[in-house]
Amino acid sequence: MNDVTGQPSELADWTATELTAGYRAGSVSPVEATRAALDRIERYDTTYNAYCLVDPDRALAQARESEARWSAGEPIGPLDGVPTSIKDLLLTQGWPTLRGSLNISPDQEWSVDAPATARLRESGAVLLGKTTTPELGWKGVTDNPLTGVTRNPWDPSRTPGGSSGGAATAVALGMGALAIGTDGGGSVRIPAGFSGVVGMKMTYGRVPHYPASPFGTLAHVGPMSWSVDDAALMLDVITGFDPRDWSALEPPSASYVSSLRAGVAGLRVAYSADLGYVDVDPEIADLVSSAVDVLASLGAEVEAADPGFTDPVEAYHALWFSGVAKVTEHLTPDQRARMDPALREVCEMGAGLSALDYLGATAERMVLGRLMGEFHERFDLLVTPTLPLAAFEAGLEAPSGWGSPRWTSWTPFSYPFNMTQQPAVSVPCGFTSAGLPAGLQIVGPRHADGRVLAAAKAYQDAASWLGKRSSP
Repeated sequence: MNDVTGQPSELADWTATELTAGYRAGSVSPVEATRAALDRIERYDTTYNAYCLVDPDRALAQARESEARWSAGEPIGPLDGVPTSIKDLLLTQGWPTLRGSLNISPDQEWSVDAPATARLRESGAVLLGKTTTPELGWKGVTDNPLTGVTRNPWDPSRTPGGSSGGAATAVALGMGALAIGTDGGGSVRIPAGFSGVVGMKMTYGRVPHYPASPFGTLAHVGPMSWSVDDAALMLDVITGFDPRDWSALEPPSASYVSSLRAGVAGLRVAYSADLGYVDVDPEIADLVSSAVDVLASLGAEVEAADPGFTDPVEAYHALWFSGVAKVTEHLTPDQRARMDPALREVCEMGAGLSALDYLGATAERMVLGRLMGEFHERFDLLVTPTLPLAAFEAGLEAPSGWGSPRWTSWTPFSYPFNMTQQPAVSVPCGFTSAGLPAGLQIVGPRHADGRVLAAAKAYQDAASWLGKRSSP
């Protein structure tokens, strides 16, 4: 709920952009914002289980340091004082990174920051804690043997999606203005779609990643936020170069915040309602269609067009399952017994694949990348639903009675674009009759990250969805 000034009535609901403006004006302080976020965590996290680690003392110490810098007129970065969470797949100095697993000991030295964590820290962000993930980030929902089930901010009986489900829930409930997640098959966009927040997967290599993911060049790091403006603000920080990532791209030449002004007028936008092979819930289809109409009203040249590929799920499985089999190959039988049973099953599937299977999947990936490259010669952007359905029961990998037990069976709009390494964002585009969010996915050609953000910003501003918060 917003007050008469247009700002949220509770400080925990302010966006990062609003907070830094308030710090600059002296109307609010980083300590106040951090306490507001910590209060939300204390109030809600027992029910929603978004965090696996919270460090109030350390967060407040960082907030006091930030407050002193703002008082002196010397903030050290664009996120100075903004309460932020880190997904528990990313290394964070001083905190264990347990990846939702019973097989990783917290009793070891934790002295390294992942690149995104380091850039956030250097920018003065206040790090609140670590958010939940399925074990090793392997699936599109968020539950694990270590911390249990994470729940949807709009309906706690349902899943927030995954694998960055804790991050999405934290942002949606005001338990931190910003969150960092990872996306190897939709793991930022899936929970963004189910939880009613913004989630962005950049062109592969644009956000450095270390240690290298077991899922190889499928895995991306990206922002989760309440607004596209905040995602761009965060990206201006986390796209900084890191030499530990052998595949990292050079830093962008222009600010992503500045790219938001470009709009969509004159852009050639392909609208694929189903990619030519997906069954989409009618309510979701209607909400996404209405969102596409908004883009057209803003001057985009919208044309119904499918990219022309068939479902690459078997090739994706070969790449994904072999990755998780590799990272768990050292485990003893007793340790394997402590794993998520479904993860253990896909590890066995991955271990049974051959080098020829992997190379065959890689070849299919290359063909898919070429096809999408040619498609984007005709179209500046592709828009689709983020997901073909609304959030389902928490604690399940797939909806009850679904035709397949695997999470990839209900995420067909996301993993193809991990295979092609294209930028893609999910923005909320309305709510079902049950009050559950739907997401619009905007995909661009490789390296057109700013164009994707500009389109998302244009839609966000025209659709006026930003003010609707979940109300537990």
